[in-house]
Amino acid sequence: MTCQSRLLFLPNRGRTFTRMTEPSVLRLHRFPLSGHSHRAELMLSLLGLRAELVNVDLPKGEHKQPPFLAKNSFGQVPVLEDGELTLSDSNAILIYLAERYDSADRYWPRAAERRAQVQRWLSVAAGQLAAGPGAARLVRVFNAPLDHALAVRKAHDLFGLLDKELSARPFLVGETPTLADVALYTYTAHAPEGDVSLEPYPAIRRWLSRIEALPGFVPMVRTAAKS
Repeated sequence: MTCQSRLLFLPNRGRTFTRMTEPSVLRLHRFPLSGHSHRAELMLSLLGLRAELVNVDLPKGEHKQPPFLAKNSFGQVPVLEDGELTLSDSNAILIYLAERYDSADRYWPRAAERRAQVQRWLSVAAGQLAAGPGAARLVRVFNAPLDHALAVRKAHDLFGLLDKELSARPFLVGETPTLADVALYTYTAHAPEGDVSLEPYPAIRRWLSRIEALPGFVPMVRTAAKS
């Protein structure tokens, strides 16, 4: 199978972005079951941006073929194309979209202290979140040759801390959502697919519901664990 694409019209919902110059084409190369891809898609939708979604056939190794490697030499999704710019890494894509298209600085705040707090959680998304619930889901959904028991322990260690922090505030960095929430949402919400229960974490579950209630929220398709 080759790349399949579709045009996604994401509603502006009446917002005006003075910083934004309308892109000729925003194109997101993604795999529909990739949480990293979903966080980029979610950011596009929350900002009300129109994008073309291009599905990359990971099971057939399309991401390791020369045409895709020319876009990302690491051979990973997602990849964002915005005119002549080609950008990979989901967290880098989140920052780029917020910097260029979010004139209100809602998701990537300008204040140095708040921006540092957001960066803290972006590091967690690339570290503990990926090694815990992300890895556990890779084992159960994709049969990845990883230590599932270790990943589950890391997931519960992270969620214990996350639940405590979210007991004190509605979002990860204060009263409003930021890139921190976008980066951590997907692999947390889909942790049960890796046999990591969210039942012990009421604050996390309330936080997930708040994100899912945001204008422009789009879900990632759910899959059953292959335990």
